Amino acid sequence: MADSSDVLVIIPAFNEEKNLRIVIEETRAAQMHARILVVDDGSSDRTAEVARSAGATVVSLPFNLGYGVAVQTGFRFAVRGRFRRIVLLDGDGQHDPRFVGPLLEGLEDSDVVRGSRFLGAARYRIPATRRMGMALFGAIAGFLTGDRVTDVTSGFQAFDERAVRFLAENYPSDYPDADTVILIKRAGLSSREIPVEMRERLSGTPMVSWPGSFYYVFKMCLSILVTLLREKPVLDPD
Repeated sequence: MADSSDVLVIIPAFNEEKNLRIVIEETRAAQMHARILVVDDGSSDRTAEVARSAGATVVSLPFNLGYGVAVQTGFRFAVRGRFRRIVLLDGDGQHDPRFVGPLLEGLEDSDVVRGSRFLGAARYRIPATRRMGMALFGAIAGFLTGDRVTDVTSGFQAFDERAVRFLAENYPSDYPDADTVILIKRAGLSSREIPVEMRERLSGTPMVSWPGSFYYVFKMCLSILVTLLREKPVLDPD
């Protein structure tokens, strides 16, 4: 197993007290020396307490600020801690930590590596409406970037230090799916997908549920438009 002492695993979590201990234990088994950071997004349950007791570092937000803010908080922690490789992992048990290693290995030739359940396996039923939405926004992201995007909503990702420094200041706070893929490309960062397996969440309700409505489609389209209209981002030369 490759050295993981420079790796930070970021787990954004909202009311995941029933799942976090297993997720942290599985992650520790897969990446023994990695630092694990749980960003508690204003949970009303024992999320922070369970994470600390399982050996994770915890940053608690004062109230629920949303997935994008939680992830950006983790990235800023990574920048301050000078971590060279970062993995983003859900706290509900859906992402199998056995694939953290392959994601990190992918950083040898890419700045960002996304885990795709459609190149690997989804061990649960995905509703047809959700599949259609994922395919739509994946096609849009692929058209705008010229890259193959099969799993645009995947939150199972790895980032190199350069990508994290950029996203610590530019990560979208609202619906960070296709627009993040586009933003990364516009900044001149490289990205690709690798096969992973995803599972049913262990228990509870998703931190980011698929709305299954025209509202999500509208907000995602608006977010993509805003990303395209923004001035082209510039990477930090340092």
